Amino acid sequence: MKIQFDGHQEYQIDAINSTLDLFEGQPLAQSDYEIRFDTMTGELFSELGVGNRLLLDDETLIANVRRVQQRNGITPAGSLAGRNFSVEMETGTGKTYVYLRTIYELNARYGYKKFIIVVPSVAIREGVLENIKLTREHFNTLYGNVPLDAWVYDSAQVSRLRQFASGNGMQLLVINIDAFNKKEIAVIHKEQDRLSGRKPIEFIQATNPVVIIDEPQNMETETARQAIASLNPLFTLRYSATHRDLYNLVYRLDPVTAYDLRLVKRIEVDSVIEETDFNQPYIRVQSIKATKAKITAKLEIDVNGKKGPSRKAISISRNGTDLQELSGGREKYQGYIVDHIDAANNYIAFTNGVTLSEAETHGGRTDDVMRLQIRETVKEHLEKELSIARLPEGQRLKVLSLFFIDRVAHYMEEDGKIRRWFIEAYEELSKQARYQALNPLPVEKVHNGYFAQDKGRARDSAEGRTTRADDEAYVLIMQHKERLLSLDESLRFIFSHSALREGWDNPNVFQICTLNETRSEMKKRQEIGRGLRLPVRESGLRSFDPNINRLTIIANESYQEFAGALQTEMEKECGVNFEGRINNKRERHTAQLKKNWRLDQDFIELWNRIKHKTSYSVNFSTADLITRAAADLRSLPRIEAPKFRIEKGEVKASKDGLTTELRAARTEAIKEYETSIPDLLSYLQRETELTRSTIAEILIRSGRLGEVAANPQQFLDQALAAIKKALHELMVAGIKYERIAGAEYELILFKEKELESYLSRLVKVEKSIYDVVEFDSKVERQFAETLNSRSDIKLFIKLPAWFKIDTPLGSYNPDWAIVKEADEKIYLVRETKGTTDLFDLPESQRQKILCGKAHFDALDDVDYHWVASANEV
Repeated sequence: MKIQFDGHQEYQIDAINSTLDLFEGQPLAQSDYEIRFDTMTGELFSELGVGNRLLLDDETLIANVRRVQQRNGITPAGSLAGRNFSVEMETGTGKTYVYLRTIYELNARYGYKKFIIVVPSVAIREGVLENIKLTREHFNTLYGNVPLDAWVYDSAQVSRLRQFASGNGMQLLVINIDAFNKKEIAVIHKEQDRLSGRKPIEFIQATNPVVIIDEPQNMETETARQAIASLNPLFTLRYSATHRDLYNLVYRLDPVTAYDLRLVKRIEVDSVIEETDFNQPYIRVQSIKATKAKITAKLEIDVNGKKGPSRKAISISRNGTDLQELSGGREKYQGYIVDHIDAANNYIAFTNGVTLSEAETHGGRTDDVMRLQIRETVKEHLEKELSIARLPEGQRLKVLSLFFIDRVAHYMEEDGKIRRWFIEAYEELSKQARYQALNPLPVEKVHNGYFAQDKGRARDSAEGRTTRADDEAYVLIMQHKERLLSLDESLRFIFSHSALREGWDNPNVFQICTLNETRSEMKKRQEIGRGLRLPVRESGLRSFDPNINRLTIIANESYQEFAGALQTEMEKECGVNFEGRINNKRERHTAQLKKNWRLDQDFIELWNRIKHKTSYSVNFSTADLITRAAADLRSLPRIEAPKFRIEKGEVKASKDGLTTELRAARTEAIKEYETSIPDLLSYLQRETELTRSTIAEILIRSGRLGEVAANPQQFLDQALAAIKKALHELMVAGIKYERIAGAEYELILFKEKELESYLSRLVKVEKSIYDVVEFDSKVERQFAETLNSRSDIKLFIKLPAWFKIDTPLGSYNPDWAIVKEADEKIYLVRETKGTTDLFDLPESQRQKILCGKAHFDALDDVDYHWVASANEV
């Protein structure tokens, strides 16, 4: 199968434009039709090669930064924090796609050709390379097959940097921070005979590359910052979901927004929790640490208290300590006297012969919990496959489950307990009659492990540090992503070490199970991040079906504890509140169709009116478009040439250091200011898909062409905004829908496409074909409850997600269909918004509503409108 990319995702385009607009005023890239008056371009020529060039001063840049920040709801920066710009995008929303497409856009708009992606690890590097390969055909289609030479820096082939510097096409170098952050040993900083005695890094520095940093929070040391500065970047773009330091933040897609827009999977937690058993001696070794003064073991045991026994942490640092005394005299601990603590080998021994290693538990049911977690994961996996198998051909998709384990031997050894438990669970469940329609594969074909290797033997990954063996394991798991997504590939269950980190994910991971002998210490955002991305169907297209797009975490802690930890992390890292957006898997509910729902005459009469599919045509006069766009452009502010800003300040010295105080400020025009006139028609044609003659007429009739030379980019921005505004308004105003003969949404879809959600998002109703109605907001919940209580409302349904109307702006899913009885029965479709004033809504929502009205106007006896509450129905 081949992954298909959608080049029209609005939030991704917003992120890209937020970066491009930082450089407004920079001369545009040359084109075949360009008239040139000087040599000011985005290119810089030197004896070592061709480089990038930025002609904007810091004053212009900070003005652009503030403009973009204000547009995106970000507090404007007080000053320019260097030429570093940050983009924050939640894991799974296409961060790598965004910055790769930004590279193409920077080349297309400003002519930049030299780019470097700096990564913190081999894992992320391999993910970047895979994305470059997967998106190449997509970007070739979007950008006219512009060549891109992308390669990985190799210290054994430093002579390739000569081509990077001298090449006149787009050059993209991917480099690990470890390759150049240690000047005393890194080859890149050493003079090379193969490079005429020059240092390899000089060829990079000569190009003024645009530097993109992937996961910059992992490269915030002073050494790393100096290393990145040594590349001599033209400017630096920083992309992450979890920035440590925000430098000129220009775009933010936080986890709450991504979740609410359904850009990632919904999250649910399937908890497997041991009920506390005080009938046996329970000991868990939390840690064993040695200092110069003493060795301390931190244990968790049961301790008697006023309200009965409870589990508490205690510290032990001397031999002879009696756990029975520390437990408040609990008899179960008789004989558990500390014999010695061995910090070198990480274990504690008791005089009764019991020996426990760090992270080991004695007396609890840890193994039983882990066994149940595995069984729950396999069951959830098979249930997901079963629901997907019912979909039509082309809409099915591969289901993957990911297990994190903290001890590799438990899986890799032939009789390892995790391997054994998995085989037992899979063989038992896959033989059940319920799953025979799946034709389950033999167990030996469906699972595999990816672990670091040491002399041919799998071993635990190193926590807190990365080794070459770890990197090789991550390379294996990240290769052939498309093959892993294929239904023909047998692998379904993936086992890896709990240290698996940023850099690997797969869109079709639907279950994540963390198998630790203690509570998972993995950060929750890291854990869920491996499976948040929207899944890919066998056609290569993403799935946007909320019933499919669910990520289930099988945890050894309660749903509330998991949600609380995740919320704390997100509030700390992102400054947002995720409360209420994580669901308990065991509270998932499938809406039940009421008995004889097909015989309900109110529903049948309603459905027969709204079930028809339509096609639309757009009719508007080119003359009207020209008139309206020209008038809009004419009304926009006058184009002005860039100016110098001159400031006079006084520097004062005191015991606290140097301070400055502004004394005067003024602006002054640039004398003999000249710039190139770009190909206006080609640019606007590419952005609007209008004919060159139409665009030319708009520009001529606007009376503004004389201002182009003053500031070409500002003119293009204003012209494009005016044309798009007029075009969208006319398309919607002139849209006409017609029924497609024989095309309709069939009743069987209500049964085939089950409505499944969480109890917290469902409200019980009586006047519907379902026993419950799903709501997405408080407004919708109140709307449903009010309709259900009104005597004049005979029936209402929340129109399902598969009920869509095509519009020029994308598909539109109306909210409600209603049967109301006044003097006679009337059939209504209503959209719920927070206001009835369309001009208070975002433009895209307003236009889709108007298209919805045109669609229902083409049907028989259906009244469509938008309301703010049920009282308006």
